[in-house]
Amino acid sequence: MKNTWKVAIAALGALTLAGCGGEASQESEDSGVVQAVSTFSILTDIVEEIGGDHVEVYNLVPVGQDPHEYESTPADTKALSDADVFFINGLNLEGGDQGWAARMASSVGIEDDRLVETTDGVEPLYLTEGVEDSVNPHAFLDPNVGVIIAENVAESLAEIDPDNAQAYQDNADAYVGELTAMHEQYQQEIGDLEEDRRVLVTSERAFQYMAQRYDLLEGYIWSVDTDDIGTPDQIISTIDFVKEHQPPALFLESNVASAPMETVSSDTGVEIYATVFSDELAPEGEPGDTYLGLLEENLTRISEGLQQ
Repeated sequence: MKNTWKVAIAALGALTLAGCGGEASQESEDSGVVQAVSTFSILTDIVEEIGGDHVEVYNLVPVGQDPHEYESTPADTKALSDADVFFINGLNLEGGDQGWAARMASSVGIEDDRLVETTDGVEPLYLTEGVEDSVNPHAFLDPNVGVIIAENVAESLAEIDPDNAQAYQDNADAYVGELTAMHEQYQQEIGDLEEDRRVLVTSERAFQYMAQRYDLLEGYIWSVDTDDIGTPDQIISTIDFVKEHQPPALFLESNVASAPMETVSSDTGVEIYATVFSDELAPEGEPGDTYLGLLEENLTRISEGLQQ
């Protein structure tokens, strides 16, 4: 179910925020469909896969925009005020307790039991060792974390809509099976790489979880997109890393400026092999436009690039 559910154009009258929530529940009862809001495209796809025909999902951050920092629209606020459940990534992707998603939830009075942090249970990794607020949010690039997210989504939907709990569990079981197979494919293809080729260099440190899981040495220009990016010191440090470790290829994320990595490539002679995905799906109809497709495209491009 790839379409974003539609928000009514005309308001039905002045309502309190609490009344909006009640209206959403009544509409869900009448239609038999759970109204969900999700923060960004990767998570939205997972919720759609688990929810199937029983859930309509409104996606907040469009493909091509930064999920770390987002300015919501009036339509977003209306959708969230009418939602039965609000799915967020967590792990600081949306800015944590003071971030944009938390502010949206507070503005429409989302109750705690309707706000689902889908990475609950994931062991966080940190961009800076010992700094609590430096948690890396990109855990979903490891398919094993996708399993946790899918299970959390299924559990939450079952609590909201117990009549369809078995359907959510069946969808989750099938989806987890596909993610487990994807994990095994990662193990095999990355595991077959020779030691001197197990070096992954990207622009942002988005692949920390994946690199740790599959024993790749990790290089990057900057830690996270909310920091200063592509500074001279960052580029010099990355050039030194590339010269020292001699990776077979460099990789550029779909949502970042290419100039910093192009400078690294020019100064080291190591080519940018392919674009990979970190914070978003590909546009609809292109390879990588689902979460499973994203994982597969990343694996194919990275393994082929490191094998050359």
